[in-house]
Amino acid sequence: MTLNEQLFEAVSFAARAHRHELRKDGKTPYSAHTFRVCLVVRQVFGIDDPKVLMTALLHDTIEDTPTDYDDVAKQFGPDVAGWVAALTKDMRLEETPREEDYQRALRQSDWPVTICKLADLFDNLTDSRHLTVEQRARTIARSTSYLESMRPTLKPQAEAAFAIVEQLIAKMRSA
Repeated sequence: MTLNEQLFEAVSFAARAHRHELRKDGKTPYSAHTFRVCLVVRQVFGIDDPKVLMTALLHDTIEDTPTDYDDVAKQFGPDVAGWVAALTKDMRLEETPREEDYQRALRQSDWPVTICKLADLFDNLTDSRHLTVEQRARTIARSTSYLESMRPTLKPQAEAAFAIVEQLIAKMRSA
């Protein structure tokens, strides 16, 4: 299977994996988020590497569905599976240690992980118009926390995307 064929399969895989989930608005299928994250990577950040795009599509499958690392590795290879795993929070932990562990993993990750996390933040921020003022404020605060945790080890390949998300947060704060 070519990388482009795998990319198309990743779209279907993500849609099937998230088929029973909805976004916080209670109406939008969750898979729309994974598709938008992929579009942000490609259209906003300008990255067209099929493996990075697959990672964007699959970024929440291990965390939010019965899918595990082995499922992703078998279908999409160890690079994509490793990057998706790095984007996965350990839900067995309490919130504070879980967030600390996750942010540590983000700092230590390869640039494709950073790009996909930045695209995830971008989509969550732009999609927050459906949320209450308090929920939007929490989304902005959490996004800012992730940016600050990634800043010290930011790779050159992610600098432009980082700046785009930083600008979006500044715009949302001033609105």
